[in-house]
Amino acid sequence: MARENPLVIGGVIGDVLNPFTISVSFTISINNRAISNGLELRPSQVVNRPRVTVGGEDLRTFYTLVMVDADAPSPSNPVLREYLHWMVTDIPATTNASFDKLHFNVYLYGDINIGHIYAGREVVFYESPNPSAGIHRLVFILFQQLGRDTVITPEWRHNFNSRNFAEINNLAPVAAAYANCQRERGCGGRRY
Repeated sequence: MARENPLVIGGVIGDVLNPFTISVSFTISINNRAISNGLELRPSQVVNRPRVTVGGEDLRTFYTLVMVDADAPSPSNPVLREYLHWMVTDIPATTNASFDKLHFNVYLYGDINIGHIYAGREVVFYESPNPSAGIHRLVFILFQQLGRDTVITPEWRHNFNSRNFAEINNLAPVAAAYANCQRERGCGGRRY
């Protein structure tokens, strides 16, 4: 029996992205805990930027990471879908055995460097999610770029559209993950 795609089950495929094939290893960690699709989080757990691991084999290949709330301002009325919480562009894939996977934890606006390794450019600074109603899907998408410095930064966070953004910038989704987040004293329940 074939396993169901958690991105389809969670509505990420459909609400945020069209179907695609995952082709790059990609890990998001929050507080040293790797996100598995559907992981339950509270706002206090996502105050700081996640740690991202991107695999790859060619330093000439670049990626863009976006983090969006697919259910803003509430799952029952997502009129701000998608809300852009974070964007990092020009993330290189890696080739050297000692840098088999590039870890980056972005601390400053602008170019990101780890030692002498260029690790990307934070073009939309991290804004921690703080849902006020319902369970929100926080979606992390990794897009492959055509080259370095080829992504146009969006002018606003609300009503961001990952599909349109990808089309305008000639980006292809290569990996995605999502977590569920609700207010600190939320009691769970249905997303819709």
